[in-house]
Amino acid sequence: MTDSAHAPLDHEKLLRRAIEEAAKAKESGNHPFAAILVGPDGEVLMTQHNAYQPNHDMTGHAERVLMTRASTGYEPKFLAECSMYTSAEPCAMCAGAVYWTGLKRVVYGLSEAQLKTITGNHPENPTLDLPCRTVFAAGQREIEVIGPMLVEEAAAVHEGVWD
Repeated sequence: MTDSAHAPLDHEKLLRRAIEEAAKAKESGNHPFAAILVGPDGEVLMTQHNAYQPNHDMTGHAERVLMTRASTGYEPKFLAECSMYTSAEPCAMCAGAVYWTGLKRVVYGLSEAQLKTITGNHPENPTLDLPCRTVFAAGQREIEVIGPMLVEEAAAVHEGVWD
């Protein structure tokens, strides 16, 4: 699961950090999603809140923006040992960004199917229920996927947002 040179990552602790960042995104008036990039040693390298606001960027998902920042900030060989922790499962667009960035692992809270039951057909989040595992399976590199995890905690940050 992890490189022998590094201690195992504390997936629950790191996922809680991503969920806490999603709550901060909500508090700042944005959609309650966030993602963090974690190095092979467990260090949080980058955090990213959803970037829908202020310009209504429908592609401003936290995971996609984080992958753009990561792929322009780090070498591919390093990213191949990194993980992304995200409050909700990466959609097809974000999973594609993870694939092209070349991460080792994705750990998520809510699944796309669980998110869809929360958001419904909200015009600002018409959830695309296509599991990231399906997207990754179509590719030529293996990406470890862990989730859904901490579902109740991940769902709690969405309370009152999509009504």
